[in-house]
Amino acid sequence: MTNRSPVLVGVSVAVLLASFASLHAQAPAVPAKGSVAKPSAPAKPFTMPKTPWGDPDISGVWTSDAAIGIPMQRPDTFGGRAELNDEEFAAKLTRDAQTRTRAENAIGSFRNDNAWLVKSFRQTSLIVDPPDGKMPAVTPEAEKRRATRDQGTFGGGPFDKAEDFTLYDRCITRGIVGSVLPVVYGNGNRIIQAPGQVIVSYEMVHDTRVIYTDGRSHVGKNIRHFLGDSRGHWEGNTLVVETTNFTDKTSIGLNGNGLRHSEDMVMTERLTRVGPDEIRYEITVNDPKTYTKPFTISLPLMSPPGYQLLPYECLEGDYAVPNALSAERAEDRALEEDAKKGIVRARRPVTQDNVNAPVTARPNGGE
Repeated sequence: MTNRSPVLVGVSVAVLLASFASLHAQAPAVPAKGSVAKPSAPAKPFTMPKTPWGDPDISGVWTSDAAIGIPMQRPDTFGGRAELNDEEFAAKLTRDAQTRTRAENAIGSFRNDNAWLVKSFRQTSLIVDPPDGKMPAVTPEAEKRRATRDQGTFGGGPFDKAEDFTLYDRCITRGIVGSVLPVVYGNGNRIIQAPGQVIVSYEMVHDTRVIYTDGRSHVGKNIRHFLGDSRGHWEGNTLVVETTNFTDKTSIGLNGNGLRHSEDMVMTERLTRVGPDEIRYEITVNDPKTYTKPFTISLPLMSPPGYQLLPYECLEGDYAVPNALSAERAEDRALEEDAKKGIVRARRPVTQDNVNAPVTARPNGGE
């Protein structure tokens, strides 16, 4: 969990909103009679920085906070449009400013998380291919292995052993996609480069992966990793990464929750630095055993001044898994006792979404 204090974060969303309204409300200035209008200086084009050994430099500390509020799948209200129109974008600027204000004024552990939403984008969905912005249908084979436990402690179990919980619940990993998609906090990514290597560290669950760019082949097909085996190469200024050799224990959704993919998934990532503080990050998922066709997710990664990764100490004093297991066993006994009394009822869930679930008010603030 993080507790950042934004410092010098550049142009705020509120300022962007005011600028946007001003641009659409004012007519172009008319030069005085007899004077010659001076053309405005063109914006200086971005020049890709290079590492000492000549690779495009994408190193830095980046956040996916700018993608907050962009849905994974495109809502039908947009009629298939990939971008917001001017009116919709103005409304989004307002929402983004509100998100930032709430984050900056929050009280508690989540203070300043999501406060790094310093640039707004017109995307109507994170999925950009297929063109309708929808996630492809899953295969019949994938439907057979769908289970409520794919949601971990956000789901209904049953939880009979530690392995029934997701790798995220167990502080092992959220997978590659789940580690980048924006959630309530911990959206940082650090990229470090060395000759023949690009190293990516994710803030939440403290994962680090090494992407080799020296031309070596993938490891043997019998070797499986939670984050797969990544090999990269440069296409101009774009880092293209192919990852294979996955397990079937991770997912594509937020925090790595959701239907788990197969071991045969191939993931292709494309990272292109498009400005001093912005990377365009694309992920193409190709898993014929899980999805009927490939799909591509695209999102911005920003590097606001002052942004940094903070330590993420997962499982320090965390008793969630053993407590959930003991609660399940208590529910087993309760169901058995009710059955003896002729009471037949549904199994009660032992967990809940502690971020989004409603909480019953306690009288006088009691525990």
